[in-house]
Amino acid sequence: MSNDAPLPTPSSPRHAWVFGGSGQIGERVLDRLLARGVEVTAWSRQPQAPRPGLTWRAGGLSEAGTLPAGVEAVFSCGPLDHFARWFAGQSGAPARVVAFGSTSVEVKADSADAGERDVARRLAEAEATLFAAAAARGTAATVLRPTLVYGAGRDATLSVIAAMARRHGRFVLPRSAAGLRQPVHVDDLADAALAAWTSPATYQHAYAVGGGEVLSYDQMVARVLQALAPPATLHRVPTPLFTGMLRIAHAAGRLRGLNAEALRRMRADLVFDLAPARRDFGYAPRGFAPGAAEVGA
Repeated sequence: MSNDAPLPTPSSPRHAWVFGGSGQIGERVLDRLLARGVEVTAWSRQPQAPRPGLTWRAGGLSEAGTLPAGVEAVFSCGPLDHFARWFAGQSGAPARVVAFGSTSVEVKADSADAGERDVARRLAEAEATLFAAAAARGTAATVLRPTLVYGAGRDATLSVIAAMARRHGRFVLPRSAAGLRQPVHVDDLADAALAAWTSPATYQHAYAVGGGEVLSYDQMVARVLQALAPPATLHRVPTPLFTGMLRIAHAAGRLRGLNAEALRRMRADLVFDLAPARRDFGYAPRGFAPGAAEVGA
């Protein structure tokens, strides 16, 4: 934000827009806004049930058009690159924007996979675009970068692992899968969005928002398997054996998303500094103790 632009006063908006409101994070953000008496307009490509104080609009960013003058805050819980382009094209601006990005902006920047490097590049460009547009029009913007998300049973990692383990009664990992992780619950992310929204210290900053416990990849998976009913068994096998098994699965058209880069990351420590989030908006995420429903079981 430019030095001569007045900072908006943090307060509860009377009307907020939420993009990605039917997603696993967005639905929790909606709940918290409505509980505070905020009038919410949410966007979804699929029809959603109406609720008091909540208006659903069909479509996404391309259908949203121009932001009405009475909207004081916008929460983006969907793809950051699409949202940043939409926001940059707006003629007006709300006082406040809180948008979710991803720690992939750092994790995948040096990936051996070109597609993953492109993801990191698009995230970095989206953050820069959002902050530049916000600064130009006196909007206070904050970006939250989640780590590995769970809690709604709809994530693309732990719920997938739980589904495979439930189907077979077991799950196999290479013994080298010991990289550190910080899985973060969707409720903690929704709490973070609302806490950041009312904190001036977060204006024009991006924050890593991981979980409150650091554990190894195999420990994380073991806890997921223990949450199932009945619990599934975790088998740790030599890495060369696992690689051979994966090659066979790929030849059969299965597990295409589990590539060499994904295996490398199982060994890598993906741990982020939560101190800035704790300091600036009191971020206090829970430890990792998933229940069956929280991993889609």
